[in-house]
Amino acid sequence: MIPSSLNPPQIFRQTDKRNVQEVPFVELADGRLQGVVSSGSDIQRVYVAYFEARSLNFYCSTNNNRPCGGLRGSPCKHLTNLLGEGIKQFGIEGILKYLQSAHDPTQIKHLGDFLRIVGHNTNQAHGAIFSRFLGALQLLEIPLSPMPLPEMDWFAGGM
Repeated sequence: MIPSSLNPPQIFRQTDKRNVQEVPFVELADGRLQGVVSSGSDIQRVYVAYFEARSLNFYCSTNNNRPCGGLRGSPCKHLTNLLGEGIKQFGIEGILKYLQSAHDPTQIKHLGDFLRIVGHNTNQAHGAIFSRFLGALQLLEIPLSPMPLPEMDWFAGGM
């Protein structure tokens, strides 16, 4: 069952501007499209959400590992928002390739097309995703300096 919030279907392009207020953190890592999604109702709450490689199984929970109340056999709005922002950042082809999906990216033109091919709810929280988000936030607080920063070696390609 596709959530009614997807009607009419939205087409996402990699060139669209990301909404970091809604989804402050999205990445392809650890065999998942994963990230942190802001709560629509509580400024103090965020959700950790992901889609797994190969199976496209999914999960969403609060940052303190309470399951999302919107998971009712299909992806919740947090997962939908994560996917939309992931498509804007990486493109549908990049996501499907990373997730090792056998599905043809040319057949997935709308968010709903992807949501029709997902697996099932895994009921498996991953606190490491939230930890990675917190680590990324810490990098934003490092004062400007002309000196190399070991924490940023990955960014410059180890130059």
